[in-house]
Amino acid sequence: MADINWRPKLIEPSGDASERPAGAAEPTWDIIELLFFAYRDFVGDPDEVLLKLGFGRAHHRVLHFVNRNPGMKVAELLDILNITKQSLGRVLKQLVDEGYVSQKEGAQDRRQRLLYVTPKGETLSLKLAQLQTERINRAFGEIGAGAHDAARRFLTAMIDADNREGVLRLMARADRAKAER
Repeated sequence: MADINWRPKLIEPSGDASERPAGAAEPTWDIIELLFFAYRDFVGDPDEVLLKLGFGRAHHRVLHFVNRNPGMKVAELLDILNITKQSLGRVLKQLVDEGYVSQKEGAQDRRQRLLYVTPKGETLSLKLAQLQTERINRAFGEIGAGAHDAARRFLTAMIDADNREGVLRLMARADRAKAER
């Protein structure tokens, strides 16, 4: 199943490597490949847990964001995950049916569906986050002082500039909600 529905505008290859635009930089192969392998291993630990439950990465992302943002609207989750309504509907139905997520009507607008993890969903979400935190902390330990800040700056810079502030606001809102619980 595809993770996202966004497709970049593709440039048709000419078949001739010498037709690279003048001044175009050589691809940063090492970082590109390290990101692929790091992502593979970062999601690999949770994938094993999820597989036993019949879940995949989309389930993981839904659990993560609903756990971090209790009461979020389905529309907000669609924007964050950048997946189709149909894809989210399938994943959400399974998580609701199996008791990991609950949906409630909005207080002001009964058409809104607000999402919450159940205690079972919170337990699973935290288990998956702990696996990933262990991997991150091992890497930070190998790098040494300043690793967390450097990683945060790098990953923030990797987000499209027009989305950065929204992502940082979402993270700050989740941190505030956690502190209030």
